[in-house]
Amino acid sequence: MQSIESTGSSRHAPTRIDETHLPQRYGMNFEFCRSVEFNQLSGSIPPELGSLPLLEKLHLTSNNFTGKLPEELAKLTTLKDLVIQASGLDGPIPLGIGLLTKLSDLRISDLNGSQASSFPSLNNLTSLKTLILRSCNIIGPLPEYLREMTNLKLLDLSFNNLSGNIPSTFASLSSTNNINLFGSSSKGNFSGNDSCLTLRGSSCDRNGFSFHINCGGKAVSLDGSMTYEEDEDSGGPSKFYRSGNNWAFSSTGNFLDDNVDPDSLTLKSSSGLSVKNFGLYEDARISPISLTYFGFCLVNGNYTINLHFAEIMFNDSKSYSSLGRRIFDIYIQGIRVQKDFNIVDAAGGTGKVIIMNYTTNVTDGTLEIRFYWAGKGTTGLPVRGVYGPLISAISVHNPAYRPPPEHTKGISAGVVVGIVAAAAFVIIMLLGILWWRGFLTRKDTMDQDLKGLDLQTGSFTLKQIKAATNNFDEANKIGEGGFGSVYKGLLSDGTVIAVKQLSSKSKQGNREFVNEIGMISALQHPHLVKLYGCCPEECQLQLDWSTRYKICIGIARGLAYLHEESRLKIVHRDIKATNVLLDKNLNPKISDFGLAKLDEEDDTHISTRIAGTYGYMAPEYAMRGYLTDKADVYSFGIVALEIVSGRSNTSYRTKEYCLYLLDWALVLKQKGNMMELVDPKLGSDFNKIEVTGMINVALMCTNVSPAVRPAMSSVVSMLEGRTVPETSSVPDPDASNEQMKLKGMMIELQKSLETDTSESQIQIVPTDGPYTASSASAGDLYPYTASSASAGDLYPYTASSTSAGDLYPLKWDSGILEKQYIR
Repeated sequence: MQSIESTGSSRHAPTRIDETHLPQRYGMNFEFCRSVEFNQLSGSIPPELGSLPLLEKLHLTSNNFTGKLPEELAKLTTLKDLVIQASGLDGPIPLGIGLLTKLSDLRISDLNGSQASSFPSLNNLTSLKTLILRSCNIIGPLPEYLREMTNLKLLDLSFNNLSGNIPSTFASLSSTNNINLFGSSSKGNFSGNDSCLTLRGSSCDRNGFSFHINCGGKAVSLDGSMTYEEDEDSGGPSKFYRSGNNWAFSSTGNFLDDNVDPDSLTLKSSSGLSVKNFGLYEDARISPISLTYFGFCLVNGNYTINLHFAEIMFNDSKSYSSLGRRIFDIYIQGIRVQKDFNIVDAAGGTGKVIIMNYTTNVTDGTLEIRFYWAGKGTTGLPVRGVYGPLISAISVHNPAYRPPPEHTKGISAGVVVGIVAAAAFVIIMLLGILWWRGFLTRKDTMDQDLKGLDLQTGSFTLKQIKAATNNFDEANKIGEGGFGSVYKGLLSDGTVIAVKQLSSKSKQGNREFVNEIGMISALQHPHLVKLYGCCPEECQLQLDWSTRYKICIGIARGLAYLHEESRLKIVHRDIKATNVLLDKNLNPKISDFGLAKLDEEDDTHISTRIAGTYGYMAPEYAMRGYLTDKADVYSFGIVALEIVSGRSNTSYRTKEYCLYLLDWALVLKQKGNMMELVDPKLGSDFNKIEVTGMINVALMCTNVSPAVRPAMSSVVSMLEGRTVPETSSVPDPDASNEQMKLKGMMIELQKSLETDTSESQIQIVPTDGPYTASSASAGDLYPYTASSASAGDLYPYTASSTSAGDLYPLKWDSGILEKQYIR
């Protein structure tokens, strides 16, 4: 008989449940009801469950199962309730469900995997009263047979990829109390689902730079300096509420099985809390499925977000009712920043405060913060209907923004005329001098180049730049790169910037400058570098495995955007550790677009100039000039191996005389001992499954044949666990000899470059110079630099700009970021 094992949790001991002992353990007739909800069980679901012909209820919610539902469940023809929410199972929904004609309650949500499927055939399930197929990756139109399900009381198809219009025949579902299509692309007249879209692009009398909300409670003033606005609206199953200020919220879903109508979506603590700023935490807003707060009419820029949490529904009484677990996900600007967030675990108990801090960028005046219940946790403790996200307060502000003064003194007309005349005279004189000395011709060429870029950024005068950098004072110099020196600067509005000064000795010129500026200004993505940056407070951070894994996924997402999602299809050509920046939350940003090229499918061969970095270049590009986006995929594979091992690809040496980290990885795979590749600093504190998957993905990406390498979107899917890496695509370890041969040819090529620098020869950008931050401006990015890398280590970081005065280079030392002062 197959068994199911529990992985345990911080509030439950590990459990192993053998199916033969289930009835005796729980003292009930399991021929009629089997409920193994909220047990953190793992393993596959035993097919023997299909041999229980009298089973009427099967509840498998919130576990860690693997695989799919066994086909044998189609034999449970007496089944009336089937509840499978966030149990770790893979999609798609099995076809056999359509044979369970006695079902009245069918709930399936949050299936894993990227395999999409059409709407399941449920036309014979006419007894359904509750149908939930939420986040199951369902595509296509709504089926017409739904109109025949006149017994339906609740229909939830939210967060799928449905298409088309809602059929007019659905008017027959008049007895259905709640229909939820939130997060779906279907079009129709259900109110409340898309009301939030009216915020984007709406007219604003004035732009704000902050908002503070006491979620679910009345207005609270803290020390007389900051007021958290009231948020006492009762909400609803599909409610959009817009405040009188510059924020709004949207709530969706119903609390099921609690026999309460209408649901209460605000919560008040039943016992006193001994916490600072008690007024923020005695109330909270909750939601059954999705709760989204919007900020609108905001000035664009960097924002700091503080999310205040305190669990006020559960208690620490050590009784049965204290075993509840509230688990949900947090999204900011559509990006999941927290998965499986548990307030009690994060705060260290119930009734305790935890404040989660994030930074994000606002580019269209609108900020979105979403809390989403993905089906995990408990739904019946201490009573039925206790689950979903909970938030106590929200604080959002732009720390760099300084509002303009409201009143200015008037200037007389005579003074204005005098100023204009003097300015015109000076300008004419300057133009004459510049023309006489020949500077205008060069400037006109640069202007023509820049005019064709349709830049999405501002411009500054030389006077402004000199003022910001104190006339390029050496004390403000923070780096040196291919263009020249980089200086820290301070604008009049308080914004800290990094300024590149093109040197007359630079080997890069207008073409590279225009190329990089054009690329960066045309691309906007959370994992691509922007024109701002900063350093954190003094600290020492251990780069654990989960952080490294997150960094690798972020790089992959950024490349997937460049290759497949951006309106400009870009090949970066220089993906390496030195060109990945980390913000203060250690989120990766791809930078340095000076070598980037448009992906021209009909023009893949480079005949004159090959550019990139020795050790990261794909063989077909380095040797034959064949350039596609698969060259970036190869480089990503090298970076992924570096992240796993904590070592540099090109500086790696072993007693087997493997010249490159990639060669050593192939040797270890051949020996069946890939875990030797893992950074020893991690010890045993890493996820072996994730590490193995990441190494396999890296080896797929570095295959000698570009046709076999996966697209970056597939890489993202594999790293996120939505698809499994195909081991047949991982290169044969015996191919290491071919890799070595190619690397030997690359070494000979490098030697030839040292003796022949004619314009017709291949040019490869060396790695021995410090990285120049190309677009940092408000202090939170840390570029890598190779200037002090030692054999066996990744490139150390060096800070490019700051928002608090001093600069802190972050030195890489086998997984540790260590800050030291520079004066």
